[in-house]
Amino acid sequence: MLPLNAETLSQLPAGLAVPSYDRGALRTGIVHFGVGGFHRAHQAMYLDRLMNDGKALDWAICGVGVMPADRRMQQVLDAQNGLYTLVVKAPDGSLDARVIGSIKEYLFAPDDPDAVIEKMASPEIRIVSLTVTEGGYNFNAVTGEFMADNKDVQHDLALPNEPRTTFGLITAAIERRRDRGLPAFTIMSCDNIQGNGDAARRSFVAFASLRDPALAAYVEENVRFPNSMVDRITPVTTDDDRDEVRKHFGVDDGWPVVCEPFTQWALEDSFGAGRPAWEEAGVQVVPDVEPYELMKLRLLNASHQALCYFGYLSGYRLVHDVARDPAFARFLLAYMKREAEPTLEPVPGINLDEYQHQLIERFSNDQVKDTVARLCAESSDRIPKWLLPVIRKNLETGGEIRLSTAVVASWARYDEGTDEQGNPIEIVDRLRDELNAIALTQRENLTAFIENRELFGDLATDERFVKAYTEVLNSLHTRGAKATLEALVSETV
Repeated sequence: MLPLNAETLSQLPAGLAVPSYDRGALRTGIVHFGVGGFHRAHQAMYLDRLMNDGKALDWAICGVGVMPADRRMQQVLDAQNGLYTLVVKAPDGSLDARVIGSIKEYLFAPDDPDAVIEKMASPEIRIVSLTVTEGGYNFNAVTGEFMADNKDVQHDLALPNEPRTTFGLITAAIERRRDRGLPAFTIMSCDNIQGNGDAARRSFVAFASLRDPALAAYVEENVRFPNSMVDRITPVTTDDDRDEVRKHFGVDDGWPVVCEPFTQWALEDSFGAGRPAWEEAGVQVVPDVEPYELMKLRLLNASHQALCYFGYLSGYRLVHDVARDPAFARFLLAYMKREAEPTLEPVPGINLDEYQHQLIERFSNDQVKDTVARLCAESSDRIPKWLLPVIRKNLETGGEIRLSTAVVASWARYDEGTDEQGNPIEIVDRLRDELNAIALTQRENLTAFIENRELFGDLATDERFVKAYTEVLNSLHTRGAKATLEALVSETV
């Protein structure tokens, strides 16, 4: 069994595609924060495509880890010289695998924050990109305000030369470049947030304002923050995935990535210091990303939330099993057609009806083995950004809210922390303890969960929303998730 690294690259089996370019000749042009499965199945993959065509060889990636859990990624990528196997799993069971070589180096910020800052301050770096999750931008989900009282933000403001956060590290690098007379790099967000570039701008300017108003003015005037929409279902890598790579390809890869065949990236063409020719690798470089991102957030991402809590409470643990249940498929399609689509503007080049049915097919791919639990995670960051805008828009226009409101109720029931058989649910959320404590009171007070203004604003004062919410939550308590969902579906016929 061959370990995956630069020395064994030429010895790998013929059935496994490897980089056709000289990795020794690569030069780093991008620093990326948050090197997880999605980044490696998406942005790094697109760059690898270009490199295999002999292009973008001066745009290699330097990955950066900030969180303690990122040390494992550092260890694996260091051992493998940045290489990893990307396995695309088609619904028919076929596998398409290749070794990706676009990540040239990796730095673990807690070990040496100054090395990370200095890397970004070097002239060769022209883009700093981010996949730091929806919660990584540190703004209040309702007010949109930067949360200056965050303890790590306070640490970085007090000790700017020893930063812990993405904000502290990147802002310090911007300051060094400014002081050295170097042009600012572009900050490119690739997270699932509406207007992710605009969100990044708000957060970085807010942080810089707390540190130095003059620096904040410099960031606002000189740093570009393009918006983007990214899409590829990429489940968490498991030991079974590692075993499959060993079995099928004869390679020992410490952290391969598996994903679905579908991939999409719509990117606003707003870069201050150049960019790779991503459009030549299949990226949609467009003047306005908003129609694409709203389509994805309100149809795909919100549909993930629509299936996950009801699905988990109904006993499902894999996404494809939920999507193949006819009642769930009808529920998802009804949510998308009746409640989400009316909130969208036309999307250039996209047939929304076909897109919605394609989503059900993607969710039904049993080869990907995406877990319901993954979709249930970090709900307090996701629901306010993906689903509540649909509800608010339809409340304004008199549109339907029954199904989207039911999703909120299913989240509240899930956060009680036990399933319908009394088994514990492992809630993964930054607000887990707070939300669980509230959810445990809602059998006596049905509106307790939605009275949390930090997440729901004033929705608990809207009679139409409250009526729909409490009816579903009561049904979840008395009839269970599956019966409640089937009743909701019957109402849409």
